[in-house]
Amino acid sequence: MLEDLSTKHHLVSDLFRWPTSPQEWNSCRITNHQVHSYHQNGYVAGIQMLTDDQVETLRAELDALTNPAHPGLDLLYEYNSNESTDPATTLFHALGAWRVSPGFHDLLWNPAFLAPAAQLLGAPVRFWHDQIFCKPPRHGGIVAWHQDYSYWTRTQPMAHLSCWIAFDDSTIENGCVHYVPGSQRWDLLPITGLADNMNAIKEVLNEEQKRKFVPVPIELKKGEASFHHPLMVHGSFENKTDRPRRAAVINVFADGVRSASNDEPLKGVPPIPIGEKMSGQFFPLLFDLDVQAASLLGPRASRPQ
Repeated sequence: MLEDLSTKHHLVSDLFRWPTSPQEWNSCRITNHQVHSYHQNGYVAGIQMLTDDQVETLRAELDALTNPAHPGLDLLYEYNSNESTDPATTLFHALGAWRVSPGFHDLLWNPAFLAPAAQLLGAPVRFWHDQIFCKPPRHGGIVAWHQDYSYWTRTQPMAHLSCWIAFDDSTIENGCVHYVPGSQRWDLLPITGLADNMNAIKEVLNEEQKRKFVPVPIELKKGEASFHHPLMVHGSFENKTDRPRRAAVINVFADGVRSASNDEPLKGVPPIPIGEKMSGQFFPLLFDLDVQAASLLGPRASRPQ
């Protein structure tokens, strides 16, 4: 078994550089227009997150993790060589790569991720969990329509944020993510399956939601990312091209979110009693808005609520 990197709450490699001045932090921020677009539509896309060299490093680490003989898999929260229910398609999906892979560990402390996350949450950023997805060429499986928070009700209140990072050009043809703009204002929907029928969600929508169910494809260049709200309805279709569609997701929440369950929050992670703050080894504080980035968002009154 490899060293458990969850004990290290700082950069452990030279893949990213930590800013040393307010000016460097400001260069990582997104625009006020992008922040407004997120709050209006439930997502913002096309954020530059990784250089080509950083993408190549993370691709190599992902390829290693897809090997079922990888020595660190016991530390992962979930590992699905194929989460697809259709044997003709493949969807690789795993949680917990940050614990075993230096690049995926340090991805959490990427300033290009942390600055926008702080702006969109309007609060200190605390880690929830990571995910990696891989749709292989020609037979990559679907990710069915869902809301992330429907899987996360063991944490409350809902003050969460997800960042989807492309390791390949993500297009309509190879199964890019689609968002349903405005669905972040819908109530929490029942879970209808993560890798099953793309039409299953329509069985739990009311008539108004069905009328407003107009998905928008989010095409990204490799190294770009999108952020979305925890109630955003999203999914992705098959990869039928001759190239893979690989991605990572970082899920965070505002510091202060508490446990709403006495069960394990993630497989192998000690329970946090109901009502206690989510914190500790597995849920580190990534970015303190007030201490590290007071100049990033400007006066408190200007921060998004």
